[in-house]
Amino acid sequence: MKNLNEFKTKIFADGADYEQIIKLYNEGFIKGFTTNPTLMKKAGVACYETFAKKIANKIKDLPFSFEVTSDEPKKMEQEALWLSNLGENIYVKIPIISTKGESYAEVIRNLSARGVKINVTAVLTLQQVQEAFDAISEHTPAIISLFVGRIADTGRNYVSDVKESLEIIKSKQNIELLWASVREVHNIVEAEKAGCHIITVTDNLLAKTNLIGYDLEQLSIDTVKMFYSDIEKTGYLINTEEKRVVNV
Repeated sequence: MKNLNEFKTKIFADGADYEQIIKLYNEGFIKGFTTNPTLMKKAGVACYETFAKKIANKIKDLPFSFEVTSDEPKKMEQEALWLSNLGENIYVKIPIISTKGESYAEVIRNLSARGVKINVTAVLTLQQVQEAFDAISEHTPAIISLFVGRIADTGRNYVSDVKESLEIIKSKQNIELLWASVREVHNIVEAEKAGCHIITVTDNLLAKTNLIGYDLEQLSIDTVKMFYSDIEKTGYLINTEEKRVVNV
């Protein structure tokens, strides 16, 4: 298996903890960042605008995706323009579909034509991939985020969806496919094999990437050591000397 540093698939960090974001940025391994309102809520972000400005002032040379907060097209476009103006590296996440099931293709088309770098999010079907592809200008960098983990949650063949999505977008060199909603470290390997451009990974899974290619026998020993260490710490004991009365 290749070393992770040899992978062509770019690894983005998915999160909203400012200190962790800066730590990962300074380490130089991560190629970009994504976040969303759910992760921001979990991280305790109090003010979206303050958080976005703080990030944009610190990170200027790697892609960073922020999501709009409105569900109304005109307001979304206004928010997207505000976010985009924070920096040349900012991508604006626009859902492919509204809370009412209505397409946001026109919003994507308008913004992309104006030079706003779009990250089309919440994409789960090949039809949505095609819709996003059609709406994106050939002259503006863009990302289509396929929520592969959520597709997998339904029992479908997610790898084939990734490969078909790559076929759909290949004629526009300015569009990259992003593997979103990662469930396990093996997804990084799958993304590399499929030829996916980007995969965005949460902190808990990033912490496990050092295990890629790790010897399984050694991992077995490490696992037993962990069990035994916890036994010693807890003082668990099975008393084999005790006489037991067995009721028949």
